[in-house]
Amino acid sequence: MTAVREAEALFATLTGHGPDGVWSAPGRVNLIGEHTDYNDGFVLPFAIPQRTAAAVGGRDDGRLRVTSTFADEPVEVALDDLDRLFPTAPGSRPAVPEWAAYPLGVAWALRRATGVPGHGADIAIASTVPVGAGLSSSAAIEGATSSALNELWGTGLDAVALARTGRTAENEAVGAPTGIMDQMSSMLGEPDAAIFLDCRSLEAEIVPLGMAAAGLAVLVIDTRVKHAHSTGGYRARRESCERGAAALGVPALRDVAVADLARAQELLDDETFRRVRHIVTENQRVRDTVTVLRAEGARAIGGLLVASHASMRDDFEISTPELDTAVDAALAAGALGARMTGGGFGGAAIALVPRDEVEAVTTAVRARFAEAGYAEPHVFTVSPSAGPRRDA
Repeated sequence: MTAVREAEALFATLTGHGPDGVWSAPGRVNLIGEHTDYNDGFVLPFAIPQRTAAAVGGRDDGRLRVTSTFADEPVEVALDDLDRLFPTAPGSRPAVPEWAAYPLGVAWALRRATGVPGHGADIAIASTVPVGAGLSSSAAIEGATSSALNELWGTGLDAVALARTGRTAENEAVGAPTGIMDQMSSMLGEPDAAIFLDCRSLEAEIVPLGMAAAGLAVLVIDTRVKHAHSTGGYRARRESCERGAAALGVPALRDVAVADLARAQELLDDETFRRVRHIVTENQRVRDTVTVLRAEGARAIGGLLVASHASMRDDFEISTPELDTAVDAALAAGALGARMTGGGFGGAAIALVPRDEVEAVTTAVRARFAEAGYAEPHVFTVSPSAGPRRDA
């Protein structure tokens, strides 16, 4: 069953009738550019076919009720209570179950951004985006919910404004200190293309990938090691970046060039320097990847993906043994490039693989995981896909 049909069925179970509509938004794979977004840097993600759907119907009692396929019970609050529930204090848990804080946080952020009071609604959520795999299941929830409420409430926001709303929900309602890459990639996705995003200006350029024409596939290797951005590791990395920027006297690490790293090493302690070095070199790798894609095509970017993974493993220290195994096994079996993707501490790796070698690479990765005693990974291909839409 598709996410749309599953959301419709869940809505009918909740309410006894059909929704006013169903909206969906995709997850994303980040081709390259990790942890650069909250440093005002550059990223190159693309939307994936896996989507989250929100079936939504209006209510006339001023209440929001949300339910999902990944929770046993619905959560119901009054619209007027949203300002009491959110924002969530930094480092604390939301006042509602975390899964519910995403759609309810979107409603709160949308009201705050527009001044439109909105009206009550039932929202049923279903998804085919793997949760905790680094494929931005959270931004898919935010994109589907914000697209639905934007239409039903008549708030009239464009895709970039809705992405900002999603980031506000994630940062202030859920309490996860993420940047805006995930929301922008979900909202701006286009088939067979990536989004070259400047996270300071929010200028976005669509970069054709030509994967199919080049005979390539992007293989996702979900290690099934779950991560959570609202907990410590991600926040600690962000704080290290902020300390580094302050010590170097710049607004954000976006403003540090590779040529500045020698000076940075003199000023910073070893750990902070390595965190800074990852961000600075990763920003350069994103720009280099765009240049290579335009000049030589997707088959030529493999080395940049490998260098990105090494930087995340050694300097930013966000990889895991399972992610390293996935990358190493894919490369040994014929992948042109591979790296972990997403915030780290678990989740998924991606591999750029000739299409006729997908099966061999998949088999090799599963065999290496079995040899290491790890749980069997979930391995599947993705293709760059479209952003949010109304499905029903």
